[in-house]
Amino acid sequence: MTRAATWRTLLLLGAVAALEALCLAGVIDRITMQPPHKILIDLWRLLASGSLNRAIAKTLGNAAAAFAVAMALGVASGLVIHRFRRLRDTLDPLFATYYAIPVFAFYPLLIVLFGLGDAPQIFIGAMLGVVAVIVNTLNGLDRVPRVLLKTARVNRLSPLQTALQVTLPCAAPFILTGAKLAVAYSLIGIIGAEFIMSNGGMGYEISFAYTNFDNATMYPLIVLILLVSITINIVIARWEKRILARRGLA
Repeated sequence: MTRAATWRTLLLLGAVAALEALCLAGVIDRITMQPPHKILIDLWRLLASGSLNRAIAKTLGNAAAAFAVAMALGVASGLVIHRFRRLRDTLDPLFATYYAIPVFAFYPLLIVLFGLGDAPQIFIGAMLGVVAVIVNTLNGLDRVPRVLLKTARVNRLSPLQTALQVTLPCAAPFILTGAKLAVAYSLIGIIGAEFIMSNGGMGYEISFAYTNFDNATMYPLIVLILLVSITINIVIARWEKRILARRGLA
């Protein structure tokens, strides 16, 4: 374990220990929040009972679909935008202010367009994640050495071949950074949409539990979302480090 990872782990454990102490001492009453060890016990009980398996599968499945759409559309858009300088100059200011747009305000419109199924939620999750992927793809493509592009031209590679065999592999670490952000944004989009208007999913269950002061359901689900997001990001981060290490940049 690296020194940064050690300090990160100690900081996390210290925060959990402080929260545990505050809960046990009564500074934070049980109506507001139960101790962290009780949250973990409740999470185990929820998973073991299987009562929320359908809601968990629904949310994670929709988040995975939103992530896949954001990655595919973001990488493809990044390639096109990078190729046309004027288009990039036009869109760059929009990328900088994109996350100021209240995407959830379009939810009623998306229901009209796509119906009451999962499609509006997936669309919102993808909308939140796609710009992070585009921006990081552009950053990666900006750093592709010119010699590689010249080599591609010498070998008469088509634009698609150049992208698949040269530029995208070279920009992979930056694209993976976008992927880490897209994971978080996709989960936020799906769960937020389930909060607003849905009859299932983890977001709906958290909202229902919050309304009914059901801390034994609400906090374990929040912890589960955090664990899923952290685990996926750790996997992507390790993949990114392997690529950098192979290039002697780790």
